[in-house]
Amino acid sequence: MPTTRFVADVMVGKLARWLRILGYDVLYNNRFEDDEILRIARTEDRVILTRDVELHSRGGSRSLLVHDDDYESQVRQVISALGLTDVTLFSRCAECNTPLIDTDREAVFLKVPPYVYLTQEHFSICPACDRVYWRGTHVEGIAAKMRKWVE
Repeated sequence: MPTTRFVADVMVGKLARWLRILGYDVLYNNRFEDDEILRIARTEDRVILTRDVELHSRGGSRSLLVHDDDYESQVRQVISALGLTDVTLFSRCAECNTPLIDTDREAVFLKVPPYVYLTQEHFSICPACDRVYWRGTHVEGIAAKMRKWVE
């Protein structure tokens, strides 16, 4: 699993989600106040991701000021600025940040649409929020996009 960990402010929620998909541990809650973000970064050794100049200034070397509104540009900036290379696609829950665990088909029988159950062999589940993941047709497109981000 990637070792660089983050805490993101309300201005970069979509970035937080995509970094989670890449396998990064990103704490995000749209209710986090600046002081809480600073405390989390300090006590948990996390990098602050923000578009807020004042928060970035207060975070000092623990902070990365995100420049662009576009999430793809934001992801590229974070990867480039921090030299990130340790990507583990689809290893964390995109919703709650918990590491996913592999599970068998029978365990998700009632949690996925019938067509998905019949056509997919491999499933992962979030032990915290019970969200189920599988490698549907959309995954290859996402993976191709992400490979461009980390090149």
